[in-house]
Amino acid sequence: MKSPQFPCARKAGLVIQDMPDEVLVYDLDTNKAHCLNKSAAFVWRSCDGKTSISDIARLFEIQTGDKVSDDFVWLALDQLNENALLESEVKASFGGKSRREVIKKIGLASMIALPIVASLVAPKSAMAAVSCSCPAGIGDCLAQPGCPMGSCPPSGICSP
Repeated sequence: MKSPQFPCARKAGLVIQDMPDEVLVYDLDTNKAHCLNKSAAFVWRSCDGKTSISDIARLFEIQTGDKVSDDFVWLALDQLNENALLESEVKASFGGKSRREVIKKIGLASMIALPIVASLVAPKSAMAAVSCSCPAGIGDCLAQPGCPMGSCPPSGICSP
C-alpha cells in the first residue's frame, strides 16, 4: 500500500476523457461521472504514488507560474478521495483548519481556480436501453434501436 503522503490516482474501472480545460472521468463501478477542473485534474494526474504533496504543489507552481501551498493540494486530494478517485484513502491534513477556512485562505491568497471535482450519477446502461424517443414522422418504435414497444405513444417516448 502506498503512503498517504505519496497519493496514487485510481485508473482501474475508469473511463477518462481529456478536454481542453478539464478532465471527465466516468467510474464504471459506481456509474458516477466526475468533472475535474484544470487544477483538480493537474493534482490527480500528479498522483503517481512517488510524488509528495509538497512536490505536487511545486510542480503546479512550475507549470502555471502561480504560487500555491500544500493546502491547495490537500483540498484537491480531499475531493478526489471523497469521489473514490484515489487508489487508497487519504485523510486531508489541513493543519487544524476546517475545509471552509482552507478554501477561504487559498481563494484570498491566489487568483487561480480552486480545485473542484463536480460529480453526478449516470443511469446504468440497462436503464438507458429501456427507453428511447421516436423521431418525428416515424411511428414504429421497433425501427429504433432499443425501443421495446411496437409503436410510439403520443408522448413520443417509448418505454416498456
